[in-house]
Amino acid sequence: MSLVDLIARADDRGLAASGLACLDRCVPLLGGDDETLRPLWAALADDADATAWGDLLKQVRGALDPADGDGDGGGDEAVVLAGRMLEAAPAERRAAELRRWADACSVASLQIHRLLDPAADPSPLDSRRSGRTEGMPPLVAAELRRQVTVLEVLAGHGAGGMRRALEVSTEGRRVLRAVVSRRARGVR
Repeated sequence: MSLVDLIARADDRGLAASGLACLDRCVPLLGGDDETLRPLWAALADDADATAWGDLLKQVRGALDPADGDGDGGGDEAVVLAGRMLEAAPAERRAAELRRWADACSVASLQIHRLLDPAADPSPLDSRRSGRTEGMPPLVAAELRRQVTVLEVLAGHGAGGMRRALEVSTEGRRVLRAVVSRRARGVR
């Protein structure tokens, strides 16, 4: 199933986790660390108060400032895209808003990885998200796999898949942090 189909079929927890995972993998661009988004992840647990999401989001926005981000991770465009993901996060966990956010985060995160990947990718992102992956640059391909994995795990396991979704996101964040660090040192 394509990424587009998975987003279309996801429930509100899957959508929130999908958008959050994309943002989490890109949080190094905003100056965040491994714990920055942890409160929002916790808000997706079965026993969490869904109404707390908005207050937690406000706190996270206060802790992250795109202007304080690395800024060297592929130029300002990557930082701007990551900042937009954060700003576009809905204050309430309603399916319609979450679906738009998850979809926008998916595109933004793939674009960020495309900007940071030294290999060119002439194919449109929409075709990548629809399943056409031939000749895809490695960094972008890995991000696409992570997005699909998060949605599949949550579709198959519900709240029980949150730990795996967080693990996938953490792995991607570390990869992006390493890419940003190498680029800052001028290493390709």
